[in-house]
Amino acid sequence: MEEKAPNLDLNAAGDGEPSPTCFRRICVFCGSCSGKKASYREAAIDLGKEMVAKGIDLVYGGGSVGLMGLVSNAVHEGGRHVLGYSLSL
Repeated sequence: MEEKAPNLDLNAAGDGEPSPTCFRRICVFCGSCSGKKASYREAAIDLGKEMVAKGIDLVYGGGSVGLMGLVSNAVHEGGRHVLGYSLSL
């Protein structure tokens, strides 16, 4: 028996309500530097805001600076959960 996937509109953000998605958390790995171009910083912030709009929490490398810090700040300020994960050797 073939199982049908739910019909989800993943592009329906913007009405203030989280859009249905199959993801509860996304792991993001990006630089601890801000990058040479302002567009990198803008993209990191936009990613965090889009995650908030879709009701997605963040799992990331735990850095509070650079692009990682920008993504995590945007998600946290939007009221979503942020989990920083750091390996110790």
